[in-house]
Amino acid sequence: MKFLLGNKKKFDQDLNRLLELRKNKLKGNSKSIVNIIRDVKKNGDKALLKYEKKFNKNFVIKPSKQQILKSISNLDKKVKNAIDLAYKRIYKFHSLQKFKNISYTDKFNNKIDYKHIPLESVGIYVPGSTVSYPSSVLMNAIPALVAGVKRIVMINPGYKGKQNPAVLYAAKKCKIKEIYSIGGASAIAAITYGTKKIKPVNKIVGPGNSYVAAAKKEVFGDVGIESMTAGPSEVTIVCDKNSNPSWLASDLIGQAEHDILAQCILISKDKKILDKIKLEVLSQLRKIPRSSVARKSLANNGIFIHISSDNKIAEVINKIGPEHLELNIKNYKSFVSKIKNAGSICLGKYAVMAMTDYGVPGTNHILPTNMTSKYSSGLSVSEFIKKISYINLSKKGIETLGPSVITLANYEGLEGHAQSIIKRLRRK
Repeated sequence: MKFLLGNKKKFDQDLNRLLELRKNKLKGNSKSIVNIIRDVKKNGDKALLKYEKKFNKNFVIKPSKQQILKSISNLDKKVKNAIDLAYKRIYKFHSLQKFKNISYTDKFNNKIDYKHIPLESVGIYVPGSTVSYPSSVLMNAIPALVAGVKRIVMINPGYKGKQNPAVLYAAKKCKIKEIYSIGGASAIAAITYGTKKIKPVNKIVGPGNSYVAAAKKEVFGDVGIESMTAGPSEVTIVCDKNSNPSWLASDLIGQAEHDILAQCILISKDKKILDKIKLEVLSQLRKIPRSSVARKSLANNGIFIHISSDNKIAEVINKIGPEHLELNIKNYKSFVSKIKNAGSICLGKYAVMAMTDYGVPGTNHILPTNMTSKYSSGLSVSEFIKKISYINLSKKGIETLGPSVITLANYEGLEGHAQSIIKRLRRK
């Protein structure tokens, strides 16, 4: 893990270099992604199945209803209950995000309505293959359900023709009727352009690896995507002398075990706590099943930073713009107003990122990564709603307001605009 000192002259330069290094890794091989997308667009299911066999050892694009029900029937009841609890709490919180339509009539009797219309169809990407994320099903689908989307399609890469039963149960809980055992760039192409077996969707949302994120950017314009990059995970933790080294080491490892491209950053004014946490990380890594993934993540993207001032810490956090931020410090309240760039912020020693990953607090874990929190937010109900303006002008309205528009149209040299209004004005 890298160790940076905030008082060094080249600190900002070194931090920028490390952040940029990871950013470049996340871009993926755009040439290979473009080729896969073109192939699926041209050859449909044939190409899709070819890539499934190659990357996921999967020979079935769409599991049967019987296969899904049989898989779910073998799921541990405790896991079902945990999914039920998360569903309930996520649904409750996202229900509070509903929008109100606007209806306005002015003094000239012009009526303007502004209505929120749910998208007709969305595709939700749920990472899979050798890992499973039923929580991601809930995070993707529940905001769409609350928004009123009628057709929700789940794409989830299986492994050797099988999908995870907890993922399938979460999909059933969210009333998802279309499930496809596909993943990667080829899956993104399939639901963008459609195949004989798969109808295209209006928008694609959900986290994925660097190839999935790059593929979504490539097809954007032909299909909608969420307004942020949901790529490999990130956590930045601020700690002080009162922090528990064992707890924070587990927080870092919990993030690192996601992906070798996951990013873990630890910041403190107390150098001793950084040293203690580093030793704890090394000790705890020996005890987890995905230690090889976590080790690579921490070696490649782990950064410990010693900074002596609160203002500088806030400045660094805003530069990083982390997906998850944990303020595991005594005076966290004084920091909140200074932080402008983060996907979500956990406040205090008991608010831990792992809790938010599973949705039990109710918030969404599909959050902006790769520094995109500087201009975007996490997944919410608004991602699944479009807004339409309805304008009904009265005769008095166009006669009163029209002359100003004619003046502006003539000023801009758009005579046709001016004439379309002039022809509607009362003849004098």
